[in-house]
Amino acid sequence: MKKRVEECQLKDIELLQKVSIETFNDTFKDQNSPENMEAYLLKAYNLNQLVKELKNESSMFYFIYDEANIAGYLKINVNEAQSEQMSHDRLEVERIYIRKEFQGKGLGKYLIEKAIMTATDLNKKKIWLGVWEENKKAIRFYHKIGFLQTGTHSFYMGDDEQIDLIMMKVLN
Repeated sequence: MKKRVEECQLKDIELLQKVSIETFNDTFKDQNSPENMEAYLLKAYNLNQLVKELKNESSMFYFIYDEANIAGYLKINVNEAQSEQMSHDRLEVERIYIRKEFQGKGLGKYLIEKAIMTATDLNKKKIWLGVWEENKKAIRFYHKIGFLQTGTHSFYMGDDEQIDLIMMKVLN
């Protein structure tokens, strides 16, 4: 398998939107009401919102490719772009999604490695993320690669308040 990571550009915005909606929907639609899913997708993945996030110099989006196919994406944040107030020595993995047909190929781990490399290049000491407490598969994955739970925060799926575990990894 030939995999590669490329930074998303403004010209990729519609593709980013498509992959974002597809992967989020595939991951969470079975555990949430259609109304809450639709409300969240409209808020988080409308083109104006994605353009704003993509133009933020403290956020970076990357596509991961398997051969010539976009297999998923990663969004990382530093400084004020982090979704929680964190010190400037941290990098947040805000979104990491792999399309269903590409799961189980190690691409998620590859994207985490990209995030760690970026954090190291930016002299960050820790990398963190929020993961829904009901997403047991993801929680196991993050534990396996050295993330530890350090807290929780609320995440709103439409009008449904859900709890995300804050997980952190100290970098060497």
